[in-house]
Amino acid sequence: MEKKALVPRQAEPLPPAAGLRPAWSILIWRGLSASHQPPEHRGRGRQESNGMSSQEGHGSKMRKALASMIIIQKANAEPSEVMTALINSLQLEEISIKRKVSIYTILQGIIQQEGELDEECVQTLVNLASREMREIQEIEDYLLAETASDTLVALSRNHFNLVMYELQHHLKPLILTDEFVLITLANLANANVFEFMPYMGITLATIFTMLRLANGAKMRQVFCSAMETFCEAIQFYLKHWEDSVYPIMTGEHFMNKLLPMYRHFVTVWLRSENTEVKLAVIKSLRPMLSLLLPIEELREQVYDYIPLLLAEYQGSVEALFITQILRQILEVSVSSNTPVPKMQLHTIFTELHIQVCSKAPALQQFSSENLAEVVQCFIALARSYPDELMKFFRNQMQTGKEAIRVGTLTLLRAVLSADVPEMNSRTLHFAVKVVRNALCDPRAKVKLAILRVIGQLAISGYQERVRGWGLRYVSLQLILSTYKLMNRQESCSQADLEEKMVHKVTMDTVRIITASVSGVINEFWLKLLGYIMETEYTEALTPICISLTNLAERQRQQKESNTNVGRRGQVELPAPQKLLARLLVLLSAPYKGEGRGVAMLQLLKSLHQNIAPSMADLWEVEIPALIQYLEEHTQYTWNQKTWEDKLIQFLRNSLKRTQGTTWSLRLSRELNHQIVSYESPSVEKAFLYRALGFTLAAGQEADKVETQLMELLHKTDYGNDFDREGAILCLGLCARGQVVTVLHVLQEFEEKIQETEDSWHISAWRSDHPWRREVVKSALMVMYSSVAAHCHPRMLLSRVEKDITKKILHHYATSCQDVSLKLAFVQSINQICVAIQALGKVDFEYTYKPELCSLIVWQVILKLEPLDSLVSPVRCLTMTALWHLSKLKPPFTLEENHELMERSVQCVFPLPPPEEDSEQVKMLYENSMTALMRLMQSLLEREMDPKGLQETFHLLEKWLHSEKDWERERAVILSLHLLQVYREGVTILIPLKSGQFGTLIGLLAPHTCDSQVRTRQATIDVICCLLDLQARPWSIQDTVTEKLLLDIKEELTTTDMEKIYSLSSKIAKVISKEVRWEELLILLQSTCESLGATNLAHDKAAVTWLNTILRLRGHELEDKVPEILSTILAHLPSVLHPDVRRPLVEAVLLLAHSYQETVITSLLRQPLPLDSNITELWEALAEDATFARKILQALMARIQVKKGPRSSPTSKKDIWRLAAVDPITAVCALHKITMAMDSREKLQDIFPELSCTVLQELSSSSGPWQAALPPDTWGVIQTGNLQNKITPRRLTIKTLQGVLSRAGSEEMMVSLVDQGVWTLLEDPRTHIDGVCLLARTMILHVSPYSQRFAQLLLSGLDSEFLSWRLSSTAFFIELMCDPVLYKKKMLKSTVLKLAKGASHVHSTLRLLSIRALGNLAIGAPSKVKHYRKLLLKKLLCSLCDPICTQVISETMVALSKVLGLMGEEDLGSSFEVISMQCRAFFDDENETLRLHAIILFGKLAVWAGKKKDFFTMEVRKSWIPLILHLQDPCPEVAKACEVTICLCIPFWGWRKLQSSLEKFVNQGTDLSLFQMEMCSYLARKDPDLLDTFCAEAIAYYDSEWARIKAAACAFTGYVLEQVAHLNLGDMDMERLGQCLEVLQMDPELIVQDAAKETLALLRRREQQDTGNMSMALARRPTPSET
Repeated sequence: MEKKALVPRQAEPLPPAAGLRPAWSILIWRGLSASHQPPEHRGRGRQESNGMSSQEGHGSKMRKALASMIIIQKANAEPSEVMTALINSLQLEEISIKRKVSIYTILQGIIQQEGELDEECVQTLVNLASREMREIQEIEDYLLAETASDTLVALSRNHFNLVMYELQHHLKPLILTDEFVLITLANLANANVFEFMPYMGITLATIFTMLRLANGAKMRQVFCSAMETFCEAIQFYLKHWEDSVYPIMTGEHFMNKLLPMYRHFVTVWLRSENTEVKLAVIKSLRPMLSLLLPIEELREQVYDYIPLLLAEYQGSVEALFITQILRQILEVSVSSNTPVPKMQLHTIFTELHIQVCSKAPALQQFSSENLAEVVQCFIALARSYPDELMKFFRNQMQTGKEAIRVGTLTLLRAVLSADVPEMNSRTLHFAVKVVRNALCDPRAKVKLAILRVIGQLAISGYQERVRGWGLRYVSLQLILSTYKLMNRQESCSQADLEEKMVHKVTMDTVRIITASVSGVINEFWLKLLGYIMETEYTEALTPICISLTNLAERQRQQKESNTNVGRRGQVELPAPQKLLARLLVLLSAPYKGEGRGVAMLQLLKSLHQNIAPSMADLWEVEIPALIQYLEEHTQYTWNQKTWEDKLIQFLRNSLKRTQGTTWSLRLSRELNHQIVSYESPSVEKAFLYRALGFTLAAGQEADKVETQLMELLHKTDYGNDFDREGAILCLGLCARGQVVTVLHVLQEFEEKIQETEDSWHISAWRSDHPWRREVVKSALMVMYSSVAAHCHPRMLLSRVEKDITKKILHHYATSCQDVSLKLAFVQSINQICVAIQALGKVDFEYTYKPELCSLIVWQVILKLEPLDSLVSPVRCLTMTALWHLSKLKPPFTLEENHELMERSVQCVFPLPPPEEDSEQVKMLYENSMTALMRLMQSLLEREMDPKGLQETFHLLEKWLHSEKDWERERAVILSLHLLQVYREGVTILIPLKSGQFGTLIGLLAPHTCDSQVRTRQATIDVICCLLDLQARPWSIQDTVTEKLLLDIKEELTTTDMEKIYSLSSKIAKVISKEVRWEELLILLQSTCESLGATNLAHDKAAVTWLNTILRLRGHELEDKVPEILSTILAHLPSVLHPDVRRPLVEAVLLLAHSYQETVITSLLRQPLPLDSNITELWEALAEDATFARKILQALMARIQVKKGPRSSPTSKKDIWRLAAVDPITAVCALHKITMAMDSREKLQDIFPELSCTVLQELSSSSGPWQAALPPDTWGVIQTGNLQNKITPRRLTIKTLQGVLSRAGSEEMMVSLVDQGVWTLLEDPRTHIDGVCLLARTMILHVSPYSQRFAQLLLSGLDSEFLSWRLSSTAFFIELMCDPVLYKKKMLKSTVLKLAKGASHVHSTLRLLSIRALGNLAIGAPSKVKHYRKLLLKKLLCSLCDPICTQVISETMVALSKVLGLMGEEDLGSSFEVISMQCRAFFDDENETLRLHAIILFGKLAVWAGKKKDFFTMEVRKSWIPLILHLQDPCPEVAKACEVTICLCIPFWGWRKLQSSLEKFVNQGTDLSLFQMEMCSYLARKDPDLLDTFCAEAIAYYDSEWARIKAAACAFTGYVLEQVAHLNLGDMDMERLGQCLEVLQMDPELIVQDAAKETLALLRRREQQDTGNMSMALARRPTPSET
């Protein structure tokens, strides 16, 4: 196994199968094992397929099924070959159990097919299956053994002998066989009954020898199951033995072998402690007994084991199974007339009786079924031993236990009901004794059992047996139970319930007795009739009426004169009117007792001759109709009002037969008297009031009617709502025929109570009296209106105002006007209005209408009704009254219409919803809403046009946007109702004016996501109505659209908000397709207006609609984009929640993607500084990198539009693109987008364009006029206590910083800050300096963009805007240092444009251009010679710049760079000009100019070449200035002089001095020593030159620089010391002295000291004698010695 586990699955060897083709032989091996791998593969498979989906497992099953089908199809053609292959596969050692099971299953399918199988193959399969079946080692093998067993059974169909031989081979006596051998034998017997019968005897005999060896519970269960199957097979054989082809075998052949097995099962195995074994044994006994009991000699042996079966009742087995076996035995004993032995009777009676009387154990599941089986057992015993059974029952009844008595009586009743023929008179006598033994038992259950037995005796035909004692017992129980129930208190205790049951069973028994027992009429009649008139227990009335009906029918049939109920003195009857009144009232609730209504109608029909002979023929017809109605309905399907109407009609028809008599007045008197007999409220009492009203209306004598009405008014409890309403109804119904009488009675009653009211001392009006003043007044108002409601139409109009309305107003005005009075008042108005409307179209104006409306609106609704709760129906009735009044003349004006609408809505919508547990309050709310809808509908019908509809929705708008769920729900529902009314009632061609559809849809769209399901669904209906109205003038509404909306409506019942938003989006899609183009803008605006009006869900719905419509119809809105965007921007500040704000921003993005230029222009026109909302929009535009670049390019174009030529628009897009906007706004927007882009790489490709654009705008604001704009244009930022004005420059610089930070490097930004670039840029005076530093830093850090920068800035070199030209030139200063211009062939155009700039009138531009041209020597040194003429021309011109010294200075710097790259021949005369010009600036006051001039002069010394002679003269002329400027106040100039002197000294030819100079310079020594040495040298070599130098130095005494003056004095001193005495005469000593004296007065100390020293030296030289001068000169030390 281990080695095989290592073999990969792909290399698994195929099974040997001779004759099989590879294609499907592989299927045997592979396909069947798709889901059954061997253990070694299963482990690996689990690792490989861990996490595999269920679809793969399903696919594996499919492959397996497909393989099975293919194999079976192949087996149809070649069964033997396929079986051989499959059998060979089964014999492989490595095959798994599940694969074997699959193969066996396929083999079973092949075996069941028709066709011959190879005998050898079959034999092999039998042996193999037998071995597999017997070798069970694990639980998993059980399935294999079961499948192998099924395979053997399948083989037995055509190869029975082979299979049977194999099984019998393993079935040996006294050797316990294998489990599945028995199972297979049983299945074999079941499948092949006739073939198995010859082997049945030996099989049973062999199995019997094994029973003692089967000690295991499982094995015993197998034996029992097998025996059950064997017995069933034997039964089948015995019933169909004629169909067998084998020798006939009788039952005795098997019974001798079955009886020992039965004995062993009952005596041994049934005593097992294992419950499962017991159950298996009991189940196997029933088929065994079916074979044993029919044989007489075996039957008695079976009886012997009955006690063993009875003993099992004490065990744990279900009693039902034991009882079923006993019933089987007992029924056979009855049918065979061989009763069980008497000696066993008591045991059987006792055990079975215990099953009935004792409580079943909790574990017993079939106790009721067991009880039914026990009853059948007793019935069987009654047929065999009836007397013994009755005696046993009598003995049991003598015990006092309730359960035993009840059980015994129950069994007795069952025996009596079975109609046992063996029950003779003696047995019946015993049975009656059994019952009479318990007549004195007071327990309810015993009474019930006795009553049921008595009833059963009467039913079974033993009426004579119950006469006397039985009737007395029933009468006694009827009296006792009725008395107890009449005097009991309401309770649900066990005793009360039992007493109810006793009474019910008693009445059932009475009904049975009266129907079947003759001669009991007199005994029961009076009692039952008294119960009819007195008892209030409704359930007793049904059997009483049935019993009375039976008695009446018996009387009629027997025609006994002494029981004539119509004759006085014989049987006393109540008055006919009293009995009829009682029965009619009880009939008003026909289903209170079971069948009560039908029973009473039957009684009425039976007594019609006794009650009213004149109505007999009528009742014969109408009573059956009433009975039929009750029989066709139940208490759940009937209608109370309909039934009462039928009863009233029955009463009215009956009264018509008594016209001209006092019969109806007597009936009304009885009805009036019975009112106090019923509780309030009750159905019976309500019917009484109604019946009384109709009866009085039919009365002929007005004075007697008036008397009864007055009696009713006086005895009515007006504090009881039910009684008050009943009296009001009674008077109203009476007014139908007695209107004058009723009004007179009411007036008389008012006068009487007025007298009482005026008499203060009379107690009728005290607070503790039930008649309170307001209650009576409210009742009187409703009575008057009830009269109007029921009055005959011809008499109404003449009395409605003067006699009725006036009275109602009087009572209302003179009362305290509490809630009940207001209700009465409004109810009265309703009834009067309805009565007037019922007259139809009559020419009648209700003059009290304005007064009533004023009272209702201002005194009932607005002032006194609270808005925080609804505790009375005042609102509902008030609006109903207004609705009715609106239909009467004169009509309301339009202003009154609108005011009524507003007031009505305000009094209903704010009410909070009712609590869940208050059904009554819920009904109040529903009624109020219904009344409001009716009223609003009525008022809308007055203005059935678009204007009226718009006014109505304008009224409802604030409620639709309410924050309270219930207010929105009511508003939507009302909107739906009004729209439906408008849709059905509008008659004009165009039901909606322009814009109305969009406005209403936008108003209601958010409600599709409301928190209330009802609101959401109602909104769908509203939308459908609006679509229908919109489509009406042109076409019929699309039914597909309507169906789609209705489907969505059904789905809106979900509570998943995400799904609700999705459904709302679907609705928006439908609407966007249906709405007309001209309505789109209004729809979008209306949708936006709902933002922030309600709650988050509504806002999310609104933005969902907005985005959906823009997405679907946005391409049609080109002209409307500014208005849409303006609407969105107006509402964006109020939207704070991100779930709403983000979609609103996305709406702007949708517009921007379709109409980029329009959106950009609209956003750019927003005021500065940009607030957070506009900033958010710009940042949102940056989310999509591709689109963000487009926006940036558009913004750059807007910034550059003023810097370029003016162009004319050619399209709408161009109009918006060229629209005037503030470039600074565009710069701000550009900054926001740039900073919002989340990746630096996204800006790399447009970084040069962005930088140049912002720089260009920055340049345009560099003038002094842009330093700070007025406060009304720009905002002010408060920082601490300082206010920093926002200027265009600052905004632009901030934008430039953002662009550079997003696309540049961090090092670059740090460098810019360190250099103070931003500060320089912000100051217009240093702007160019800042730009130059910016350019230098940018070119240094973003050199890859140099080419693109050059391309973008090249056009700026000749721009008409000077500021941009300056900035571009400043950038080209650095770009000219880069070879990119030369490499990309842009150098020529750049140089030419810079040359133009060098000649520009603006000095800064000339300076920058010169500097840039000078940098040509750095970027393209090889091209300097190429442009030498141009360069020299421009530089020489600039060198003589008459205005700006900076230009001259920059020119000299440029010359310093380019001259070295030119040849001597290229310079020509320019060298002389440059040299002379440089010398001219040595003493210039501008130190920079001096510096650059000195530097350039030094470089000219290097480049002199052939111009050496000329330059020597220049050096001579410039020597003293250079010497003196060694003390220049500017250190750089002094240093430059030192360098230049070193470069120029070779032109003197002073080698010694040149060496000394180099020495001094290298050592860093002060060059004053060099000057002294030079003077000493010249004094010896060239005194004239020294004199010249001295004269030149004296000329510097007037210099503006102190250090230069001091240097000139010092140099003069050096000359004076070194010059010979002979040469002093050539010097103007007097002038020199004067000059030195003047210098002594110089403010600078350094000059004073130098002058003093030199003057002192001069004076000493003057004092020496001319003769001593040579000696003095000889004594003076030489410079070298110094």
